[in-house]
Amino acid sequence: MFVLFIFIVVIISVILFLNFHPVFGRKPHKETIAVFNELKHHSKGRFVNQIPTEMANDFRTMLPVLKEYLKGNPDRQPKDPLPIESLQLSHRNVGKESTLTWFGHSAFLLEMDGKRVLIDPMFGKAPSPAPWFGNKRYSKKLPFRIEELPSIDLVILSHDHYDHLDYGSIKKLQSKVRQFIVPLGVGGHLERWGVNSDSIRECNWWDSVEFENLSIVCTPARHFSGRGLRDRNTTLWCSWAVKGQDTNLYFSGDSGYGPHFKEIGEKLGPFDVTLMECGQYHEKWSSIHMIPEETIQAHLDVKGRTLIPIHWGAFTLSLHDWTDPVERAIKAAKKYNVAISTPRIGEIVKLDREFPQSTWWK
Repeated sequence: MFVLFIFIVVIISVILFLNFHPVFGRKPHKETIAVFNELKHHSKGRFVNQIPTEMANDFRTMLPVLKEYLKGNPDRQPKDPLPIESLQLSHRNVGKESTLTWFGHSAFLLEMDGKRVLIDPMFGKAPSPAPWFGNKRYSKKLPFRIEELPSIDLVILSHDHYDHLDYGSIKKLQSKVRQFIVPLGVGGHLERWGVNSDSIRECNWWDSVEFENLSIVCTPARHFSGRGLRDRNTTLWCSWAVKGQDTNLYFSGDSGYGPHFKEIGEKLGPFDVTLMECGQYHEKWSSIHMIPEETIQAHLDVKGRTLIPIHWGAFTLSLHDWTDPVERAIKAAKKYNVAISTPRIGEIVKLDREFPQSTWWK
């Protein structure tokens, strides 16, 4: 009887957690969904990709993947914590010189034309609803403490998955941020977490935001969204183009390969630097995450000059060796004569100078 009681308590606790914990954010209201339904890429309460995107997750399809997981791969993550470069942002003034600092996975700090811009600032320990659950960050720590960050002009988000939008990070950052720029529907999550609605700008694909001397354009991606069990594709996913006075930058967010890259290149390119996802891929979900060779082609499609591969170096979310993404990307870049840069975590990259090309992971 006692065992049954404990089982019931656990089940009720899980149900309450899944339905009421703020980490899962907030689904769009019915009135908002009605507005979204007027959009070309929104149907029956859900956003859709520009082209058919198969995301089969039935048991028969995923059984081979489960077998791979059970078999294991000792090289899926590094054996030791990754080296990082300490970053003292509180002592740095932002000038007109454009710089980038990578924090692993898809998190970046962009300093451009006197502005500090955080891109997908996932600073948590693990990409999951609970920090104690899930694959932990390789580097064990960040190059800085969030509490020590200076004021941030913009936070730009690509979509609401846990490895890009982190509840704990936003809670710590929100008082420092002047403006959040996010795809449609994602603002609801931020509002539930205490961000003032006046500080949130939601964007549809091809919407443009002028923020003082920066121009930010919300561009398409081929992916999906969702934080809970019943909210898949209720918010939009995207990539971003950020243009300053002297620098034009493209951030792919998460995306499978598709014709949107050429469209972006034709409308907004060429780009001085592209931040392109190249990790956490698998043949079973190849429509929503590029393999590294497709990453190089996407860079060429958007008319990029220098490529920085992202979506690797922080978490294990697939089955490949943890260094495969960057090594395959470098090999393909050499084949197609693409300039590729591989900065260390926390290393400041000056965009008007020679880009770093060290193989620090070896």
